[in-house]
Amino acid sequence: MNYLNKNKPKLAIVGAGKMGEAMISGFLKSGEYEPRDVQAFEILESRSKYISQTYNVKCVNAAKEAASFADITIIAVEPRHVKTALEQIAPAMKPGKIVVSIAAGVTLGFLRKNLPEDVPVVRVMPNITCRVRGAMIVVCPSENTKKEELERVIGTLSLLGRVTKLDERYLNLATGLVGSGPAYIYLVIEALADAGVRLGLPKDVSILLAAQTTLGAAKMVVETGEHPSKLKDMVTTPAGTTVEGLLALEEGKLRAVIVTAVTKAAERAKQLQPP
Repeated sequence: MNYLNKNKPKLAIVGAGKMGEAMISGFLKSGEYEPRDVQAFEILESRSKYISQTYNVKCVNAAKEAASFADITIIAVEPRHVKTALEQIAPAMKPGKIVVSIAAGVTLGFLRKNLPEDVPVVRVMPNITCRVRGAMIVVCPSENTKKEELERVIGTLSLLGRVTKLDERYLNLATGLVGSGPAYIYLVIEALADAGVRLGLPKDVSILLAAQTTLGAAKMVVETGEHPSKLKDMVTTPAGTTVEGLLALEEGKLRAVIVTAVTKAAERAKQLQPP
């Protein structure tokens, strides 16, 4: 997406933790945003100094100040702190401003209840790979969000990766897959790398081989549109090496373990709704 400078929404990141930082990093890496286009609010002074020094982004002293500056305010605090954040930015929510929440488990109903009635809200589940602009991001708008407002949010988030719209009933489920998924993939990469080390490869080389192999496999799925099982069969030759490895994975119930992990994470997301 290419913005004209006059149409580029200014951004506020309320909560500059790991996900807030990942989004700041991704927006700046996109080339569409400069530090002057982004402001952040972070309650921890040490973290605020780190963000300012690392990204040259202004960290202000109040969430309201950041929201007053921005066209799109991104709520990136822990679920238990969302209500406080919304109360702080509410006075700054003038016409034309949009609130985006990436807080896991926090519903649109809760978000709207704690903001002025006419404020458009978009609930979003991204993941940590926003940092390298490789994220999968799911969005769900409130009923009062206009089409052009949603398009503006999607266009902005598209700078961080791939965006798709989902009904809210799927958001907690997507959290278990999209939000938590990178951690599971990192574990797989680590295991592949450990296997390489066990066989005699240097650790740094083994990590590179495992990571790039994983990246390439994922890119094949996305770019070809083929079902993963078909791509798997392309690698698996009769009486070859891959079928032996696949048999070991099936015997270890890798598939069932991953399904269970995603399910557990999705269930936890449902429990994070603030009182």
